[in-house]
Amino acid sequence: MIRHSSNTSESWKSLPWKKFRKNLFRLQKRIFKAIKVGDIAKAKSLQKLVLKSASAKLLAIRQVTQLNKGRKTAGIDGKKALEFKERFELFKLLSMGNDWKHQGLREVPIPKKNGKTRILKVPTIQDRAWQCLVKYALEPAHEATFHARSYGFRTGRCTQDAQKVIQINLRSFARGYEKRVIELDIKKCFDRISHKSIIDRLIAPSAIKLGIFRCLKAGINPEFPEQGTPQGGIVSPLLANIALNGIEEIHPSVRYADDMIIFLKPQDDAGRVLSKVSEFLKERGMELSKEKTKVTATTDGFEFLGWNFKVQGNAKFRSTPSEENFKAMREKVKDIVNNSNYGADVKASKLAPIIRGWRNYHRYCDMSNVRDSLWFIRLRTFKVFLKQKKLNRYQVEALINRAFASVGYSENRFVNVKGNKSPFDGDLIYWSERESKLYDGTSAKFLKKQNHTCARCGMKFLPGEDIHLHHKDGNHGNWKPKNLEMIHQSCHQYLHMSKSES
Repeated sequence: MIRHSSNTSESWKSLPWKKFRKNLFRLQKRIFKAIKVGDIAKAKSLQKLVLKSASAKLLAIRQVTQLNKGRKTAGIDGKKALEFKERFELFKLLSMGNDWKHQGLREVPIPKKNGKTRILKVPTIQDRAWQCLVKYALEPAHEATFHARSYGFRTGRCTQDAQKVIQINLRSFARGYEKRVIELDIKKCFDRISHKSIIDRLIAPSAIKLGIFRCLKAGINPEFPEQGTPQGGIVSPLLANIALNGIEEIHPSVRYADDMIIFLKPQDDAGRVLSKVSEFLKERGMELSKEKTKVTATTDGFEFLGWNFKVQGNAKFRSTPSEENFKAMREKVKDIVNNSNYGADVKASKLAPIIRGWRNYHRYCDMSNVRDSLWFIRLRTFKVFLKQKKLNRYQVEALINRAFASVGYSENRFVNVKGNKSPFDGDLIYWSERESKLYDGTSAKFLKKQNHTCARCGMKFLPGEDIHLHHKDGNHGNWKPKNLEMIHQSCHQYLHMSKSES
C-alpha cells in the first residue's frame, strides 16, 4: 500500500522512484525473454503482474502528468493537469481492477502541410495513465517480435536509424545508382486499421485485449465503426506498429511508422511488389494511396522524414535537409525574430532550442547546401537585435551566438542500432552508451565523465526519458565544470519542485 502525508508534493517526490523503475524493468525483461523463447503463457502471466504492479501504476501516472510533452493537453473532462493529491487518487482508481472503462475523446483539429486537417483525438489524463500502464505490459512482448528494419515509435530507435539504412542500401558499394525506390504511402493509415487485425495480433491476456478494444471503440469514426486507432492516444503508435509488423519482409525496405521506402534492383518488378503490399494491407483494412505512392529512380532523388536522398551522377550518395523541412524551420525563426512582443534576450532564448534541434536532427547529412542560407538568417537576426537601443554590437553578438549555437555535422557517420536489439534485452551498457552518443558538446563530455549514469539517482541512462544538463546553483549563466551534471528529466523536475506545492 502506498502511504502519503498531508504534504502531498513531498510525498510524491519522496516515493522510491529508483526502486519502481527497477521493479518494472525486471518484469519487462522477463516478458521480452519469454516471447523470445516462445513461452507466450508465461509472458501473459507476467503482463498481468505489470497491471497489478504498484510500481508500474505510479510510473504510468508520473509519465502522463510530468514527463510526456503533450501532458498539458486536456481531454473531454477539461483537465490539463493533476494535483499531487489527485495523482494518488488516480493510483487507487488504477488499482480497483482490470475492468477499465474508457471515456470519450476530445477532438483537436491539426492543420496538415497540404492545407487539410487531421483530427487528434485526446484521451483524458486517467485514460492516458491506463494506456501507459498497458503499454508497459505490451511493448516488451511485441518488441521481441518486431522487424529489425522498423524504426518508428520504438524505444531506442530513431529517424537517423532509417536514414542510415537508406545510405547503406544506396551507397556506391551497393550500386545504388542502378536502383529505384518505391515511396510508399498508406491512405489514412491510423484511421483505417481494422480493429480485428489489431486484437488478433495482440500478445496479451484477455483483460488487456478487452481494455484495448474499448479504447479503440472510444475513438471510432461513425463512417468506419470497425476501423481506426485514435491519433493522440499513448498506445496508438504501438498498435499501429503491431498491425503493420511483417510488411518489411515482403521486400528489402525501411519503415518508420506508416512511412516506408522499398528498394528495387534493376531486375525487380515494382508492380509485383506493390501487389503483395496491397494484399498485406487489405488483410488489415488498409490500402495504398495511388496518388502518393510512386516509383522513383535514385538518381532523381526522393524525400523521406525531412531529408532529400539522391545518388549523384558520380554514384555518390547524398542526403540533405529537404527544402520543405528547411522552409518550416525558417518560418519558425522568422515568426520569433519579427515578434515585437519579445526583447532580444527572450528571442535568443526561444531561437536557441529551435536552431540547435534542427541542426542536431540533420547532423548526419550534408549541410553545405544550407550554409549560406543559415548565414543570411543569422545576419538578419543580428540586424533586428541591433535595433534594440540598450544593446551594443558586442552584446548582440553574444545573443546571436547563444541563439545560433553551432553543431557540427558528420555525413553518414551515424551508427545504426544492432539488428533486433531492444532496450528490454537487459544490455544496460550497450543502451546507456548508445543513448549518451545522441548528445554532443558539454553534455557529451559530462555523460562520459559520469559513465553514462545519472548524477542524482545513480541509474544508467536508457532510452525512454530525456537527459537534462543541470546547473547545481540554479544559475544558468554559470558554466563552470563543478556546477554542471547530467541527470534524468524526472530527477531534474524533483530538484526544482517547490516544497510549497500541495
